[in-house]
Amino acid sequence: MRAATTDKEFGSSKRQRIFQYVILAVAAVFILRLGWMQIIQGGAYRLKAEAQAIKQVKVEPFRGMMFDRNGRAIVQNAPGFSITITPYEFTDSAAKLLSALLDVPDSLIWDEVHRAAVFNRFNPSKISYGRDIDYAVLSFIEERRDELPGVDIIIDSKRLYAFDGNASHLLGYTREVSEWHLKNLGDSYDPGDITGQTGLEKAYEQSIRGQKGFQFIAVNNKGRRVAKFNDGKSDIEAKEGNDLYLGLDTDLQELAEKLIAPHNGGVVALDPSNGEILCYVSSPDYDLRQFSGRTSRKYLNTIDKDAKKPLFNRVSMPQYSPGSTWKPLMALAALQEGIITPTSKLYCAGGYQYGNRFARCHGGVHGSIDLNTALTVSCNAFFYQLGVKLGMDRIHYYGNAFGFGRKTNADITEESKGVMPDSAYLNRQWGKGNWTDYVVMNWAIGQGELAVTPLQMLSYIATIANEGTWNQPHAVRAMYDKTLNKMLTFSYAKNEIPIDKEHFRTVKQMLRSVVSSGTGRGIDIPGLDVAGKTGTAQALPGQKDQSWFVCFAPLNNPKIALVVTAEGGGFGATTALPIARKLLEQYLLNKWPEEIGRDSTWIQQGGVVSDSTSSNPQVPKLNGPFAPELKPKSVKRYQPSVVSASLK
Repeated sequence: MRAATTDKEFGSSKRQRIFQYVILAVAAVFILRLGWMQIIQGGAYRLKAEAQAIKQVKVEPFRGMMFDRNGRAIVQNAPGFSITITPYEFTDSAAKLLSALLDVPDSLIWDEVHRAAVFNRFNPSKISYGRDIDYAVLSFIEERRDELPGVDIIIDSKRLYAFDGNASHLLGYTREVSEWHLKNLGDSYDPGDITGQTGLEKAYEQSIRGQKGFQFIAVNNKGRRVAKFNDGKSDIEAKEGNDLYLGLDTDLQELAEKLIAPHNGGVVALDPSNGEILCYVSSPDYDLRQFSGRTSRKYLNTIDKDAKKPLFNRVSMPQYSPGSTWKPLMALAALQEGIITPTSKLYCAGGYQYGNRFARCHGGVHGSIDLNTALTVSCNAFFYQLGVKLGMDRIHYYGNAFGFGRKTNADITEESKGVMPDSAYLNRQWGKGNWTDYVVMNWAIGQGELAVTPLQMLSYIATIANEGTWNQPHAVRAMYDKTLNKMLTFSYAKNEIPIDKEHFRTVKQMLRSVVSSGTGRGIDIPGLDVAGKTGTAQALPGQKDQSWFVCFAPLNNPKIALVVTAEGGGFGATTALPIARKLLEQYLLNKWPEEIGRDSTWIQQGGVVSDSTSSNPQVPKLNGPFAPELKPKSVKRYQPSVVSASLK
């Protein structure tokens, strides 16, 4: 048995030294840790101690870019800076300071803040007066942030157009989201967000807008950022919008804009083989660049009050009389119904007597002529008789079969149906019993109640070029999906017109005669075998006639269908035809008119004026005007209504 330990042994000097060393070691650890926290990490802990809240900051995505048919980036993005305001933090003193800085009344700033607060008073919202600010304003806000609670700067994008033209009615513009959108789209948009308002920007909004990102940051009691929340691990990355690849030929578009500029009217062209829009010009137009970033109120007022209505889309919205360009349709209908053959002859006595009315022929007395001669010289008397023989119902049926009286449903968002009249329409318009069968004579030469859009006329002449195949007009041929990292192509509608192919081939040859020896001789370009039809449509009393020219080329295997129209332009051969000739020479022969200037900067740079913001690793050069078409492999969209199958 061991002896009990004495107090002297337990408290020996050796044990005392060991205990002292342990105490010193523990103290040293605490002192070192305290020093580390106070000296080395003191700043970070002090900021965290001062942090009052976690703030969500939006990261704006870049909208998808747009490329023409040759791979030129014609619609790009440029970074900009915009002011956001968080309503619950904003103060009167901050409003006064911001008012002086932006040179706008503080009441206007408060109006926007109050509207934003209705949706979310804790959410930063862009203000229109603080969009696309310059470096001086940016620097001022950063230097005096303590005096501007609730005011922040974010990076967003603005559109950049890299070509010598506008294409404004096709591409469309973006503006701040309206209150209607905010009320109906829920959480998809916030006050100050940008959305497509017209054209392709609107039609493809959901695909090209991208997805917002979010950063979560800690802020102090003065609203200053002090740290990232969770070291940024909770942040949501913004996703760029998808890129659109258009059928647009930029050179053709630029030339068309310059040629039609002196007139109110439209120029539109497409590839007959697939319906891809090659150019789309409404004149007068407006400068899309003025809608990028902050839009001047002065500019908006100028174009809004312009009597020529530059915002009005004169390709898809107006309702014009087609004039003699309608006659090929009458010829096709009469041939299909067996009313005439290509060799049948009708007599022109300088006009046509119907009942107690004599309708004159503008070309004088043509005598006994066949269909080819009637089209070549544009004899009204011949087609008056065809209209009477066909009758109202059959004229309506064949007009409807070509798509008149309804929208083409092209991907441009705004379009008129036009008017393809029938007896029900006349009863509504004039009252039952207040019209006679004389109306069909007017319709037979493209006059009267009949009304069309240039886009409908383009589909019609392209269908003749295709010998009866109607392809839905469309601007977008493909889309680069940045989520899937692959190119997607769209499938568009295609219909067959219920007319025999041989009749289309007959009328095509006759339209070639119009150009080679008739009213369209001014566009008989050697080697191109152009086929087309002039038109001069009577306008309202006191107004000059509407000038038309519709055409396609070459006659066999056509590469382009084209429509030119000018309000008050007079004879089609005088105004519309010369414009069409220059456009065909440019597209098919790569011949630019010497008298028309070009901005060489765009040509040298290939349209690229800034670094691409697209994540697309390679900008593919899609097929040019003579290359094989893309094979559609994905979704269908913009389907038109089905053509009536039979005539009762």
